Amino acid sequence: MYLSRIILCLTIIFKSLINFAQDTLPDDYEEPRTFSSTRIINGHSVETLGKGYMDMRIEHRFGDMAGDFGGWENMFGFDNLSDMRIALEFGITDELMVGFGRSKGTGFPFRSLLDGFVKYRVLRQQKNKMPISLTLIGGSFFTYMKASSDESQVNHFPKDAHRFSYFTQVNLGKHFGETLSLSIMPTYLHRNYVAANDMNDIFALGGAFRVKLFKRFALLGEYYHVFNTSDLRPSDSYKNSLAVALEWFTFGHSFTINLTNSGGLGEAQFIPYTTENWLKGQFRFGFCVGRKFSF
Repeated sequence: MYLSRIILCLTIIFKSLINFAQDTLPDDYEEPRTFSSTRIINGHSVETLGKGYMDMRIEHRFGDMAGDFGGWENMFGFDNLSDMRIALEFGITDELMVGFGRSKGTGFPFRSLLDGFVKYRVLRQQKNKMPISLTLIGGSFFTYMKASSDESQVNHFPKDAHRFSYFTQVNLGKHFGETLSLSIMPTYLHRNYVAANDMNDIFALGGAFRVKLFKRFALLGEYYHVFNTSDLRPSDSYKNSLAVALEWFTFGHSFTINLTNSGGLGEAQFIPYTTENWLKGQFRFGFCVGRKFSF
């Protein structure tokens, strides 16, 4: 009886939020042309939220679909939740936005992650005026997990400062008509505390595309190549993040279904700690639901 009441209350709240969102979005609201969301798959896009808008995002990432840990026994990874994140993003001006989120974390090596970022759009592509869009992004991550008693582990955290990591990115994007969009994302990541065979500072070059299939559907692809020395970050242990996705966009709402070898969400996880190999069936299903509100 109590369970049915709880389900009824949650249903009423959910429907109220949806109705509120639909009622508060103005008729002249327009979606960006390069990408339809502030994110591509794992990483940021060149887009920012307009002034007075809020985006609520819920992301899930499951376990390996194939390989040694996939298959029928765990329902192709659906029995294993690798990571999940819930976040709120706010448009302060048409060019400036901020966001805050919380991730479960993969546990390799962190879990219980808080993140925040600031994003500023410097250039916006305009016909016969500006050929590209350019956005600057800076963010940080903090883990509040219990410190390990093993001093050899990265999550031992001798100092509170060791719980932080930071990233900054220059995101350049260009759309070619209504069908094709391309983006490159040079990214610098700094972690305050790493293992002996790792690097505090990492540079990665991301690349992404979006191909419009139908009016409300698009195909997305994203890849981040990490530049490192083989003696510190051996390729047999660390892999580059690769993801593909199908995007479904409706008025004020976006839904992305993706496949990726990255277990974690956020730059502090998918750039330095992707260890899964696509060729060994170590890819997983994930999705992201975003809903825009005006305030």
